[in-house]
Amino acid sequence: MKIFGDSISGNCLKVKWTADHLGLAYDWVETGVLQGETRTPAFLALNPAGQVPLVILDDGRPLAQSNAILLHLGRGSDLIPGDPYLDSRMLEWMFWEQYSHEPYVAVARFQVRYLGKAPESLDPDLVRRADGALDHLEAALKDRDWLVGEAFSLADMALVPYTRFAPEAGLSLQFRPAVSGWIARCEALLGLPSLGVAR
Repeated sequence: MKIFGDSISGNCLKVKWTADHLGLAYDWVETGVLQGETRTPAFLALNPAGQVPLVILDDGRPLAQSNAILLHLGRGSDLIPGDPYLDSRMLEWMFWEQYSHEPYVAVARFQVRYLGKAPESLDPDLVRRADGALDHLEAALKDRDWLVGEAFSLADMALVPYTRFAPEAGLSLQFRPAVSGWIARCEALLGLPSLGVAR
């Protein structure tokens, strides 16, 4: 299996972390978005949408969209709850991540870290929506360790990368102790270095 991904992207990292967590063999092909490497004719022949992550499975078939890849890689593993209702709750969080979290938290982080904007210069509506997404997570995690059921699942895997990077956008986690604790648990389980998110 080949994973085409950009290491600055949370959407790509969650695919890498899933493969690592499951002990899957793969070749990582670093594909720089900022360098235009997803827009070359060679890459567009693999994924006409011009996006990473992209996985080329062992049999040569391509699969794009980060959460679709997570679901494919996670089938049959303990990352997907066996209970149908909990499975659906996991999907609920994964759909929410791509619609109501990533477009705000990730975009704010990209503008600050990679476009050089000052956090105070960001669109106030973008910041409001990003803070709202983090507040939603804080409320959901207030009395629980994981987002779904009693164990780490693809819901946590999908949401932890950009939540973990939120301070890079100037989005404080200092007063979101449930989110900070959840990030620390995810980091420990996945063997990731602590970013010291409580700031």
